[in-house]
Formats: sequence, C-alpha cells, structure tokens
Amino acid sequence: MRQLRKFALPLIVFLAFSKFPAASRAEPLTSTIIQNVPHIQQKPDFCGEACAAMWLQKLGHSINQDDVFNQAELDPQLGRGCYTKELTVALRNIGFQTGKVWQTIPASQASRDLHQAFQALHTDLQAGIPSIVCMHYDAQPNTTEHFRLITGYDAKADEVIYQEPATPAGSDQRMQRTKFLQLWPLKYDPQQWTVIRLRLASKVIKQPLRKHRFTAADYAQHIMQLKRRLPHKDFHIVLEKPFVVIGDEPPKTVEQRSERTVKWSVDRLKKDFFTRDPDQIIDIWLFRDKASYEKHTQAIFDITPSTPYGFYSSRHRALIMNISTGGGTLVHEIVHPFMAANFRTCPSWFNEGLASLYEQCRDQDGHIWGSTNWRLSGLQRAIRQDRVPTFQTLCETSTHEFYKEDPGTNYAQARYLCYYLQNHGLLVKYYDAFRRNAANDPSGYQTLQQVLQTQDMKRFQADWHKYTLQLQF
Repeated sequence: MRQLRKFALPLIVFLAFSKFPAASRAEPLTSTIIQNVPHIQQKPDFCGEACAAMWLQKLGHSINQDDVFNQAELDPQLGRGCYTKELTVALRNIGFQTGKVWQTIPASQASRDLHQAFQALHTDLQAGIPSIVCMHYDAQPNTTEHFRLITGYDAKADEVIYQEPATPAGSDQRMQRTKFLQLWPLKYDPQQWTVIRLRLASKVIKQPLRKHRFTAADYAQHIMQLKRRLPHKDFHIVLEKPFVVIGDEPPKTVEQRSERTVKWSVDRLKKDFFTRDPDQIIDIWLFRDKASYEKHTQAIFDITPSTPYGFYSSRHRALIMNISTGGGTLVHEIVHPFMAANFRTCPSWFNEGLASLYEQCRDQDGHIWGSTNWRLSGLQRAIRQDRVPTFQTLCETSTHEFYKEDPGTNYAQARYLCYYLQNHGLLVKYYDAFRRNAANDPSGYQTLQQVLQTQDMKRFQADWHKYTLQLQF
C-alpha cells in the first residue's frame, strides 16, 4: 500500500457515487476465473511488485517481487515501492504489454465509463489475461492507494475475484462489483477521475539478471526500515553502496561526506585489497557532534560509547561516528566489514594495523595511501624505552591479547609495520600472500618473512626501529 499524494473526492461526492444504476449492475457478464494463481505476500510497499510476481510464477517464471522492482529503474534511495509509472516500466522491461494504463473519466459520467472499463478488464480475463489495478484500499476517505491482481469474475454473485498481496491469506479474495467500482477510480480531481489498469498480456518474458549481492530492491527495503527508526526529521539518508549513510547534518553536508569520505575510501580500498563487498548492508551513522553522538547512540542502539570518535557494531551492522572528530575513524572502521567479507580469518593485529593505517590517508596516483599520524609519538617513545615486542610476538597475539592485554603499542606497531610495507611497495603483496597462505600461516609471521625476504627478523626490527624514529608527524 502507498499513501495518497492528493486528497480524494469530497465525501459528499463519494457517497453520491456509492450506488450505481440498476442497468449498470444488470449487464450480462459471464463468469470467468483464472485458476491456481500462486499467492505472494508483499514486502513493505511492494504490492504492485508482488502482484506481478504472482502472475509471473503462474506462467512458470522464477521471477520474484524484488526482481520486478529491480526492473523499474527506480532510485532505491527513495525508500519506497513502485508507483504506477515505475511499475509500468518494470512490466514492460520484463516483457508485458500493459496497454493503455491511465484512463481519465469525467465524474459526471463515471457510472457509464467505469462499466466500460470493467467490461474491457472482463474481456481480457476471458482471454486468460489478468490485470493489475491501482485502487483505494478501502472505502474510507483519503485511504491509501493499493495494487491488486484481478484474476476473475463471478457473475452469479456479481463479485470480482482478486489476489490480495497485503495479507498472508490473500488468495482468491472476493469483492462485490459495486464496491470494486467505488474503490477503483482515484479521485484526485473532483471533476476528472483516474482509472489505472495494467494488462498482463505477454509474448516473451525476459528473465532479469541478478548481478550483485544486494539489489536495488534490497536497498529500498532496507531504507524503508531505516526511515521508521530515524529519531526525527533532521536525519537524512544517502545510499553509498555498499553502505547506507545516515546523518543529522544538513542534507548537502551528509551527501558531501558520503561522496568525499565513504565513496572515496571504498573505491580505493576495493582497487587494492577487497574484491567482495560486506556480507550485510551496513549503516553508517554520522552524528554531527559529541552531544548528538552520545544521545543517539544510547537512544537508537542502547549503547554507551566507550570512545569519543566512533566504532563499528557488528551486532547492529552499523558504523557509529561522531563525525565532528574528523573522517579518519570512519575510514578506519570501513576497513573492518570489508576485511570480514574478504579475509575471515585475518588476525586482529593485521585487521587493526591496516585499518589504523588509513586513519590519516590521502590519494596517491589513484590509490589510498596512509600518512603518519598521532600514533607515531607514542610508538617512538616506546622504541626508545625498548618496550616494543618482537614482530613474532605481535603476529601471534590472540584477539584477547591484542585488545585486552595490549602493552600500549599493539595498534601503533601494527600500523607502522603496514606503513613500512606500504612505503616499500610490499603492502598489497603481503595482504594477497597472507590471505592465500592463512591456512598454513594463520599469524602471518612466516609470510611476513617471505615478503621481506629475510629470516633475520631481529635485524629487520632494528632497521624498522631506525626507520620509524626518523618519521615525523
């Protein structure tokens, strides 16, 4: 179902039209029913798509309501199902001959013209051609618009037989023809009513291709759910595949952050490292300042933030950011869902090392390139105090040891090892080799030796110390 965008006909006119002349009801129409149409319950706002899928499956095609939506050329960021215009595009792209979809009838002669429109629908039913009609859901004023699949007419009972996508038990529903003719016209204009019917005549049906893990329909449904969760109207949604960005800054600002930070980093990360998108649609919540971040993280996710910058919640499939602290943490957190999809056994030290590398980054000939950052000074101090573990110790730390028993150097040591590999042209090579060899070398330590072409890791670490102490931020 979908909301009316204009008011319906005033109630007095509606009531005046609620009874039709006896001649209209007495027209000799024969019974005709298309049997065994499979019923499909619609996803939210996908009533037209579900109607089309019912008939397609009756015809023997494995085309579902998502496939129909995906043929509509409708921007999923709008977060709604097809209106008549988009449903017509989808049906024609699939191979249906929908005929004249919109008919305008004067309210003064509605009884005659509606009966003629129904006769045309009935003629198609006799030829085995059902129709999707757009009509009011019920007889209440200003009710929602709704698509139904018309599959038959019972002349004895003077009832229209239809498939109702809005309910789980919606197969072969019945409605008095007089009521159907009340609900069918859309009365945006008190003088000129609109009748909508999409014929489902077909010769060749084209099977839609499913190219991507998440389709336009997946994103549209996801955004519909998100809209219901938004705390207030100041939040705006931007689709930046494979993420959905939600922010409470002005719309233009949210769009710029989506383009300049999310898309910028995703494009470059995929260019060098990741061929597979995250396994779930992930939301990126960008809260405008500290107060908004703390308030809404608690209200939406029931989480009290443990960091002033932001974090990734796998349980909520969300990156939750205080964007006023900058985009570095956002890029850091974007790495993690990609790593989970592409290198599931990646140990924490390399996962965090690569993510931390891009907390401060820039473009280098079309590639993402980590720069020195705030972690450097603490690492240099630890090197001078001889408190940095060996690389074997770092690589072999468990997840618990990396996060909970961190001597204060784990993140920085992992980051600047990745920084060294990057600046010596070895980082992408190491990632690829580590991922291939992970079954035999789960820590990545042996692969590190192979990529560095050395067995003397003590000497390498001494050289790395010197290299790191010369860096500046």
